[in-house]
Amino acid sequence: MKLDIKTFAKGMAMGAADVVPGVSGGTIAFITGIYDTLLESIRRINPSLIGLWRKQGLAAAWKHINGSFLVTLVTGIGISIATFAKVISYLLVHEPIGLWSFFFGLILISIVHIGKQVQWSPVTAVSLLVGTAFAYTISVASPLALDPTPLNILIGGMIAICAMILPGISGSFILLLLGLYAPVLGAITGREFDIIGIFLVGAVLGILSFSHVLSFLLKRFHGATLAFLTGLLIGTLGKIWPWKQTLTWRTNSKGEQVPLLQENLTPTQFEQLTGDHSQLMLAIACAVVGFTLVLILEKFGQRDSN
Repeated sequence: MKLDIKTFAKGMAMGAADVVPGVSGGTIAFITGIYDTLLESIRRINPSLIGLWRKQGLAAAWKHINGSFLVTLVTGIGISIATFAKVISYLLVHEPIGLWSFFFGLILISIVHIGKQVQWSPVTAVSLLVGTAFAYTISVASPLALDPTPLNILIGGMIAICAMILPGISGSFILLLLGLYAPVLGAITGREFDIIGIFLVGAVLGILSFSHVLSFLLKRFHGATLAFLTGLLIGTLGKIWPWKQTLTWRTNSKGEQVPLLQENLTPTQFEQLTGDHSQLMLAIACAVVGFTLVLILEKFGQRDSN
């Protein structure tokens, strides 16, 4: 039961991260030491599982996919998203500098955490650069405006879930790029179970397919893949920089105007251009909290793996 509580808590942390556009639950999975276990458990959910079920029974199939781990983790993610969606949405509007600073510190130390596991060489260096360029290109891409039709919600779920298990690529930000972030978040907060159900079907289809690819890459090209994932984190730092000037706006599910395209500023530029206080000390404090949290999670992950 003790392990279940830890897994549930890690799922809660992943869910909270996934709500924020620009932050990935995959990053949390990596620094808490469950990333490989999660990928392998998902990868084992395939047609061959039916044969195992018929030959050895449900208990054997359940053990094969590490079912208790998956259910506990997914429950934590789901409860966290349902719980923190309103809180995170509020903080994004009313306390953006503190929130972004917290995640900036978290991502910054996560780069160190993942990067130190790589045996650096010319190949891994190139992989790092490719990952950085890929993430940066996504972070500055112009958002689309897809209608929230059932098909688009399904496709959005497939794409977003793939991003959610990649450190550095946020599923929420992918939804934002597709123009589906507001409808999906509004469905969660408004308990619109038809939209939630369609999104979840897409998520299941997407993660079952993508987990096989990512698991293969980590096994065959471990160093290059880790370097690429490190690059993803580096490439998204600009997206979560705390001081921004809003260039264009979008209307959320409640009809409110919220930022869409933003430009990064220094704290001094922020004060000059916006007339608002930079809250520099608060930003530093929140970044240190995020930095420290990763170190704590890293220690727990190392302890669980020993």
